[in-house]
Amino acid sequence: MGTFCSVIKFENLQELKRLCHWGPIIALGVIAICSTMAMIDSVLWYWPLHTTGGSVNFIMLINWTVMILYNYFNAMFVGPGFVPLGWKPENSQDSMYLQYCQVCQAYKAPRSHHCRKCNRCVLKMDHHCPWINNCCGYQNHASFTLFLLLAPLGCIHAAFIFVMTMYTQLYNRLSFGWNTVKIDMSAARRDPLPIIPFGLAAFAATLFALGLALGTTIAVGMLFFIQIKIILRNQTSIESWIEEKAKDRIQYYQLDEVFVFPYDTGSRWKNFKQVFTWSGVPEGDGLEWPVREGCHQYSLTVRYKVIEDYSGACCPLNKGIKTFFTSPCTEEPRIRLRKGEFILATRGLRYWLYGDKILDDSFIEGVSRIRGWFPRNCVEKCPCDAETEQAPEGEKKNR
Repeated sequence: MGTFCSVIKFENLQELKRLCHWGPIIALGVIAICSTMAMIDSVLWYWPLHTTGGSVNFIMLINWTVMILYNYFNAMFVGPGFVPLGWKPENSQDSMYLQYCQVCQAYKAPRSHHCRKCNRCVLKMDHHCPWINNCCGYQNHASFTLFLLLAPLGCIHAAFIFVMTMYTQLYNRLSFGWNTVKIDMSAARRDPLPIIPFGLAAFAATLFALGLALGTTIAVGMLFFIQIKIILRNQTSIESWIEEKAKDRIQYYQLDEVFVFPYDTGSRWKNFKQVFTWSGVPEGDGLEWPVREGCHQYSLTVRYKVIEDYSGACCPLNKGIKTFFTSPCTEEPRIRLRKGEFILATRGLRYWLYGDKILDDSFIEGVSRIRGWFPRNCVEKCPCDAETEQAPEGEKKNR
């Protein structure tokens, strides 16, 4: 009920502006076309309301539409949840593992990322979705996933009605020649005669709606399977990418390491309950998360020591041909490095890493950190990280 009230009241009326975007306009347009045409085809030409089956079918169509729109608007207006402005960890020593966001004037909590579109740091950010014109994250992940499930199911129902409508209306109008197929659209072929004949315009509209329904079923259905796959691992799309790159790095460099994702509880059911709850409110506060034994909140942040100087060039010639030709195609800056400095890396490619340079005053709130890309072959993983990846006994008890 609380979620429903938040949708109706709109904590900020500015949220209504989210509707004025090509994503929601197209998404709501597809929903409106498929739902409206399915109801019209069903009532007028396929399954009239005076029959029991027709009444049940019509109620199901309305039910699909209401549930799809409810979860869609929940995902859009409730939003993902944002890191509080000015937030910092309770333990000041933990700030060394976190990036400081100058825009939000706060540290980025574990699993959060800054979204340039929303202009805020998003809790457990999965991705920014143009179709809802908002981010998918901690608070709306369940509603977004339910929308991805219900939309294909509703479209399958609608597509069945479209196909059966065209079949029943065109069955007696088709005439086959040796080299031609003719369709007689001059009169209705149903007894009793419908109020509105199934003419050429109705046929074209039904065929168009069928194409939208099938396209939505395939596209959105694939997105649903991707989302449910990462939810069962208690990951986000960003974290799935991080895990993939980490495993690629271990395999490429033939390292004697095993990557353990810290937020995977080891049980698919427990991972599922992290997102889906009976109350509709996700577990936790979005700032701290339960982790696997032997891990801690900041296991995805790795500390590196600089072993070679780096000038900060976009495409350095002296760091190898592969590093030169695989320079990240992004507007994000490069970091100038000097031997002996330390870097906190949060993500990376095969030959490049991205992170923050650790400064002497980097623990002072509000101090800008030097952040950007740097070649992987200029740094080495600190030996002490093997110890930091194990959560201290006191920390385990506190969590």
